[in-house]
Amino acid sequence: MFKFKLSLKHRPFVVILAFILIILFGTIGYVLLEDYTPLEALYMTVITLTTVGFGEVRPLDNVGRIFTIVLITVGLIFVISQLAYIGEYIIDGHLLRVYRRKRVKKQLSEMENHYIICGYGQMGKVVVSELMSRNAPVVVVDNSPDEELKLTENNIPHLLGDATDEETLLSVGIKKAKGLVSVVTKDTDNVFIVLTARDLNKDLFICARASSPGTEKRLIKAGANRVVSPYISGAKRIAQNILRPTVTDFIELALSGEGMELSMEEIKLLPNASIVGKDLIQSELRNNYNLIVIAIKRADGTMIYNPSPREVFQEGDILITIGPKNNLEKFAKDISKSSSISEGICSCGHYNV
Repeated sequence: MFKFKLSLKHRPFVVILAFILIILFGTIGYVLLEDYTPLEALYMTVITLTTVGFGEVRPLDNVGRIFTIVLITVGLIFVISQLAYIGEYIIDGHLLRVYRRKRVKKQLSEMENHYIICGYGQMGKVVVSELMSRNAPVVVVDNSPDEELKLTENNIPHLLGDATDEETLLSVGIKKAKGLVSVVTKDTDNVFIVLTARDLNKDLFICARASSPGTEKRLIKAGANRVVSPYISGAKRIAQNILRPTVTDFIELALSGEGMELSMEEIKLLPNASIVGKDLIQSELRNNYNLIVIAIKRADGTMIYNPSPREVFQEGDILITIGPKNNLEKFAKDISKSSSISEGICSCGHYNV
């Protein structure tokens, strides 16, 4: 059987139209049955439907009284149906969802330098958990109502929608975002999301998931900065756990920061960093902060592993550093001349100093 379901945005127009039709029904009825003028008929219809208790314009005959009863009944049915709908709307939580959506839209409009996570599946949940553990601002985009419920319960900023839609990405502030992670199920959707995101924000850092062989090249061409294949990465990790279990455990602990004070981070030297122009010895990283620089990535992409004590730091260098997490934060603050700490530290394990 065919069922017509009225959408929420169209309902107000239908309600107004139905009310106008009832007014017309009453007005025309009084004109035809009681020989009222159009103004008298309209007046009689209004006072009848609103039950204000005013007297009749002119005494009604039996036909007029029956018509008035019918008109009152139609009006009551209309009012009761609307009250029932409003009650159902409140009980089912629609009103609360509308309020939450407005609150989320307002929250999203105020966000900047955040990370957009497209897809809240198994990988998406881990990515969000890791970023939030570092106090990184995140926004999740997913089209599953079930996942939306979980996101709401966990108080995670999100938007229910299709991440392949340009309007959806604009709604989550992609032009003000710092990065985007695309980990939806289909590779074709990931390619389209990356392509759209790169077109909307040329400076956005994009990381995407590739499930099928050959998808990595398409994602890179579409504009992704990094591509991760979970199956290949998982297989390599299993092999490393077999061949170098202790090394693997150490790296995992250093990267996660769990279970030990030691942490591995990358620090980018901005032009105002105090150690720019100094070598490793002059910077006194080991003496003052108990930090070890294991590698330096130059601005041109050159990697210097295990740098010598006389290696001079340059503007734009990215230092791969190991040491106590508190010391890393202190080092980032001390060598930065920024007036605001938030300008010197990116809260996702990547420091800009």
